[in-house]
Amino acid sequence: MKTKIYNYLTKPYIVVLTMLIAPIFGFIDRNFVFFFGLGVAFLILWGSNFEWSKFGIGKKITKKTVVKSLIITLAFFIGFNIIIDPILQHYFGDFDLSSLEDIKGNLVGYIVIMIVMWIFAAFGEEFLFRGYYMRALAELFGNSNKSWFLSAIITSIYFGISHAYQGTVGMISVFLWSLIISLIFNKNRNNLLLLVLIHGFSDTIGLTLLYLNKDSLISEWIQQLF
Repeated sequence: MKTKIYNYLTKPYIVVLTMLIAPIFGFIDRNFVFFFGLGVAFLILWGSNFEWSKFGIGKKITKKTVVKSLIITLAFFIGFNIIIDPILQHYFGDFDLSSLEDIKGNLVGYIVIMIVMWIFAAFGEEFLFRGYYMRALAELFGNSNKSWFLSAIITSIYFGISHAYQGTVGMISVFLWSLIISLIFNKNRNNLLLLVLIHGFSDTIGLTLLYLNKDSLISEWIQQLF
């Protein structure tokens, strides 16, 4: 049974089928879109006897990886919070962060969402979108450098649309963020944990600013320049 499930789910077209079926669950709850895809990915992992390298987890977290992730996170913060996002907000409006409003000044809520974020956003989303979707699509397209680049674009568009609840500006910003991090994965195909750290550290900064009610100060200052 286990082998049959694995052999079926690892067929080349299954990743496309999964990405097409998952959004249907959004009519029930947007979180189901994520958990459906994650469920398929974990069934493949289970069927492979937990061969994590199939999803790009082939290296342990080292001091070098942590330092590298912090440097990239800082670059992301400067690039997006000070340059890209303020420009996007000027033309497409503000982010819709209403789903996170409850953590402002709420220490318990902040701690809970931080734990959830590291498990399901930092690890879960990278495992699904880069570890499964991007790698499987790249292999479907021929596993060449061009196929990996095409896979990065498709996965990033899909990732951006999955954040439609943040509004138009959110989808565009997340698409650009995802594209860059996907290209980083293309250069570090066996080190998905690097992306997990970058994702986690980036969201930690964002959630902390939101908790402190400081999330809009930088954007407001930059927008005055336009």
